[in-house]
Amino acid sequence: MAKLFLDLGPVRDNRNFRLLYIGQFFSLVGSNLTLVAVPYQVYLDTHSSLWVGLASLIQLPFLICGALAGGAYGDRFDKRALFGYSTLVMALTSTGLALNASRHQHSLWLLLTLAALWAGVGGFSGPLRSAAIPYYVGQDKLPAAYGLMQLSINIGTIAGPALAGFLLSVSSVANLYYLDAITFVILAIATLFMTPIAVTTNDSATGLFRSIANGFGYIRHHRLAQAIYVVDLNANFFGLPRALFPAVALGLYHAGPQVLGLLYSAPGVGAVLMALVTGWLQHVKRPGRLIAFAVMGWGFAMALFGLVHTVWFGLLCLAIAGAMDVISTVLRNVLLQGAITDEFRTRVSAIQMAVVTGGPRLGDAESGIVASLFTTEISIVSGGLACIAGVFALSKWRPELWRQTKGQKDPAV
Repeated sequence: MAKLFLDLGPVRDNRNFRLLYIGQFFSLVGSNLTLVAVPYQVYLDTHSSLWVGLASLIQLPFLICGALAGGAYGDRFDKRALFGYSTLVMALTSTGLALNASRHQHSLWLLLTLAALWAGVGGFSGPLRSAAIPYYVGQDKLPAAYGLMQLSINIGTIAGPALAGFLLSVSSVANLYYLDAITFVILAIATLFMTPIAVTTNDSATGLFRSIANGFGYIRHHRLAQAIYVVDLNANFFGLPRALFPAVALGLYHAGPQVLGLLYSAPGVGAVLMALVTGWLQHVKRPGRLIAFAVMGWGFAMALFGLVHTVWFGLLCLAIAGAMDVISTVLRNVLLQGAITDEFRTRVSAIQMAVVTGGPRLGDAESGIVASLFTTEISIVSGGLACIAGVFALSKWRPELWRQTKGQKDPAV
């Protein structure tokens, strides 16, 4: 039974990871407040799911550029210092969102601009955090570390939206942004006590754009990494209808902000329950195959979510999807970090960050457009089915992921 449950060793025995983990948890709760507040504010201003999706899409180029820049600089400078500075910038951006929201005649365009900047700086800091984990915990503890990170991420996914729903019912949207800013300050303080990370790249004299291009060149010949990126992009583009959550809560369910918060929280509930028993993932012999099945399970759960208009059933479907996502995420991170070299680690993590966080924003636009052309239900169901079909297509395009066994390196590298 001990092998079934999550290994707490990285948090218990590693001071650097413990500081990162605790600081990141507070920040994740705060970030989820903003992730609920922005679409809620946009929907109240426009009463349009399309605008909610477009608001998320506008953030995408900022997020991707930020992630790529963070990856390039992270391989050339101390990741810990860069992470701390970018966290403080995010605190300032969240404060700007709060000040705009507190105005009687707040600006929709300023909201979209600040949200895009918030996403860009978050994109910059994401690969720095992800690439720091292997340095702090070592390769043998990566499954446990990523399992713990998934636990933290998804507790934040539960607590943040649930708290957001409560605060929106009793307070103003501006207070959500202020709380987010405070959590970023907590994370920045935690980074001050972490050990600096030595630079490992040999192209420190290379220009920024050349350094980014070198990272893409590395990925171009890395078939396993390509498959890992695409399987995640497929799930988030087709099978994540979060832009439709305001329409589902207020329209299909005829409920209020509390149910909206529950919709955002539900995937995190399933994810936390699964994260608590991720110990068995260290012993999976064919992780690539399990990733494929988990993503198909995600798509099936989302399709059911769109078919049945009952609150409790919808929340259950989202929770099951969240559980499938934990399995996929932990195994994708372990496979990727075990297959790449230290020299490109942050740049590869940056590309992964762009995919992981950019995919949902593309998905927001996709689901919003389909819903505006047809209905909310058709958008959700068709996306879930397309996610399943995408896994089959990927298995033909990059069979390496399907065939991948534990400890196997990418034969193309």
